[in-house]
Amino acid sequence: MKSCKICNSEIQECFNGLILKKYNETYYRCVNCGFIQTDMPHWLDEAYSSAITKQDIGLVHRNLSFAPIVSCLISFIFNKKGRFIDFGGGYGLLTRIMRDKGYEYYRYDTYCENLFAKDFDKVSPASPDYELLTAFELFEHLVNPVEELKEMLKWSTNIFFSTEIQKPDLKSPEDWWYIMPETGQHIAFYTVKSLRLLGEKFNLNFYTNGVNLHLFTKNKISPIKFKLSTTYLSAKLLDYFASKNESLLMKDYNLSKV
Repeated sequence: MKSCKICNSEIQECFNGLILKKYNETYYRCVNCGFIQTDMPHWLDEAYSSAITKQDIGLVHRNLSFAPIVSCLISFIFNKKGRFIDFGGGYGLLTRIMRDKGYEYYRYDTYCENLFAKDFDKVSPASPDYELLTAFELFEHLVNPVEELKEMLKWSTNIFFSTEIQKPDLKSPEDWWYIMPETGQHIAFYTVKSLRLLGEKFNLNFYTNGVNLHLFTKNKISPIKFKLSTTYLSAKLLDYFASKNESLLMKDYNLSKV
């Protein structure tokens, strides 16, 4: 019998979906942690013929919204003089924004072309010496969340990420836009409990806003600081007043001419 990819508990069929508009596939829900997964996704090569789908029209807005939150989180919880990595960083937009803000940010992505931060790709970690790893809209793409999290921890023991928490009582893909079976890329859907159990496998503390922003970390942090840092309006205000590093914009421009 198949088992949950996170807690190894029993899973049960919950609904079917037409993936890529042609594969009728079953989604399974864990009876313990509520994690929803598909069968082993044989369609991924097709799904990633374009790394970022045309349905992801929120890409620019997402990066602009998350940037002040990341900046605030770094300023008030982590070491802003450290190095940072955007894991699955897509076109490199967040990396460029964060470097403009003065953070030594880099990008890692094996699927997508780097358009905005070409000189700042990293291929592999030498050690987990990055102060923070960000992974936005990535966890729902993971075939094996435990193994993928293990890989991320090679870069940093602090992982700030976004993924939408499941809507309750899902009975079909039509009940929740986030399933997006027509793209074939979203194959893992989490509850708060499933994320907490995922972190516990690596002795990580888990913090969440209960909606879409989450943090795994070896550190104990103030829940109040986390809440303020991950609420957009307060983060934008705090980020405005926080002392920042000098922007890397001109330094990077000069590097690009070499």
